[in-house]
Amino acid sequence: MRQLMKGFGIALLMSGGSALANDSVMAEIGKPQQWAIQTGDYANSRYSSLDQINRDNVKDMRVAWTFSTGVLRGHEGSPLVIGDIMYVHTPFPNNVYALDLNDGGKILWKYTPQQDPNVIAVMCCDTVYRGVAYADGMILLHQADTTLVALDAKTGAEKWKIKTGDPAIGETNTATVLPVKDKVIVGVSGGEYGVRGRVTAYSLADGKELWKAYSTGPDAEMLVDPEKTTHLGKPIGKDSSLSSWEGDQWKIGGGTTWGWYSYDPELNLIYYGTGNPSTWNPGQRPGDNKWSMTIMARDADTGMAKWFYQMTPHDEWDYDGVNEMILTNQTIDGKDRKLLTHFDRNGIGYTLDRETGELLVAKKYDPAVNWTTGVDMDPNSETYGRPAVVAQYSTEQNGEDTNSTGICPSALGTKDQQPAAFSPKTNMFYVPTNHVCMDYEPFRVAYTAGQPYVGATLSMYPAPNSHGGMGNFIAWDNTTGEIKWSLPEQFSVWSGALATAGDVVFYGTLEGYLKAVDAETGAELYKFKTPSGIIGNVMTYEHAGKQYIGVLSGVGGWAGIGLAAGLTNPSEGLGAVGGYAALSDYTALGGQLTVFELPGEVAAAKPAAPATGSGG
Repeated sequence: MRQLMKGFGIALLMSGGSALANDSVMAEIGKPQQWAIQTGDYANSRYSSLDQINRDNVKDMRVAWTFSTGVLRGHEGSPLVIGDIMYVHTPFPNNVYALDLNDGGKILWKYTPQQDPNVIAVMCCDTVYRGVAYADGMILLHQADTTLVALDAKTGAEKWKIKTGDPAIGETNTATVLPVKDKVIVGVSGGEYGVRGRVTAYSLADGKELWKAYSTGPDAEMLVDPEKTTHLGKPIGKDSSLSSWEGDQWKIGGGTTWGWYSYDPELNLIYYGTGNPSTWNPGQRPGDNKWSMTIMARDADTGMAKWFYQMTPHDEWDYDGVNEMILTNQTIDGKDRKLLTHFDRNGIGYTLDRETGELLVAKKYDPAVNWTTGVDMDPNSETYGRPAVVAQYSTEQNGEDTNSTGICPSALGTKDQQPAAFSPKTNMFYVPTNHVCMDYEPFRVAYTAGQPYVGATLSMYPAPNSHGGMGNFIAWDNTTGEIKWSLPEQFSVWSGALATAGDVVFYGTLEGYLKAVDAETGAELYKFKTPSGIIGNVMTYEHAGKQYIGVLSGVGGWAGIGLAAGLTNPSEGLGAVGGYAALSDYTALGGQLTVFELPGEVAAAKPAAPATGSGG
């Protein structure tokens, strides 16, 4: 028997474990009227208990108000709402606005970072930024140039500022940060420049570094215990990373950490994934290249790793493992489990026990996936947990300067960072996906600090023998590994999903549509075309008794890099320019927040009060 016990986010708020987390973050997450963290909650569920907008009335939704960010390029992430203030961010130069929801979105303050524009040249896949975070009365901004700034949430004044990386060697940032207890957890981008991935914890009080854990290298630098840190239930052993690389390749071996982070206060563990090994030419880096392409569980206080699971050993296709880890409490075959669900770029949806790292489910979430026949699920097998690679699609076996064709998915993955949502009402995950395949030709490349270290030429195109489009929006059962329904889209679905208690799921499309579908059936209930393609994440909040839906539009990201950066050569954008050439027929550059509402006034709505947004 398989059934959901309760959504993790709801259970967490009712548990004693909440005292372990950052109290200010937990307090704000606990108010459903707000959107206090980019992922909706620590569990990354992207679920809201608001239900004023529901499957019966969402068809009547209309635009309530809009806000121009003043910046073009790709707009990822979403606004935050704390009290009566909305915090809106932009792509580079990473401006931040505080808007008064009691006064028609009046700008209370604006923060404009002073960044060297040369950082744009070393940003892999557009100048995106996935949003600010809130903690302890501060707005936390991690800029493209790796400057981490703490701003006073009421005034926008700088409280402290530090540098977390070096753009001169290709280190940049596109991700949000995660405030946990007295720390803020920070990653790094730059896998296409040979950056050595890491996660660092800084003090929320003053920005002081507290611990740092690398993805590759010596045990001490990775913060692992060879006898206690496990992989699929067994100790990883001494020098587990060093022994899986040739020479010192691990020093420029990638495994960057530019995705999403989640946190379980009861276990005091943070979860995240590591990216591709550098270079993209697998022939230059023999071995499993540990611990790239790995789900990691670490103690929030010390950074010490409890368990790892490497999904794609010796990656040959750029299937970064950085996508979100969604935490739920469920019963599988009569046993209560603390679960972690992850939709990897490699096209496999994984379900693990997040306490132990035990692998429970590993199934393809797009039938087009062909590079592997599947994951070995026999615990007694020597290849337990490893995907079986199909020789025809192995860029390693086909060799350097050989074009391997028809590989599915493309390097974009069956899903990139665009986050899925989970509803405790339906027990389903709602997943924005790419339905794209590729040709991949690796070539030998030399490393030079600060210069691209890719070593492959790609072309991309819609999955053949299918509906002709480049995306699907699916509902997924993580306990069985089954697609419950699938909605075809002309282009990749590059926006983050939102599930609500109103039995509605929202997502955006690259053409610019905000769509609302029935959470049970997937039936389309509403759509509205915003001024530019949507790669932002849909959010919701309530103000003065009325529910609103908000989303940033501004085409870009990897899929939209041709439009965003004015590129026309089909091989540019790591192959995405050619694959998405038709996108320019449907949308253009933009930068706008669109907020939706139901028509009419809300009965007995509370009168407006002076704006408050610091959370105390």
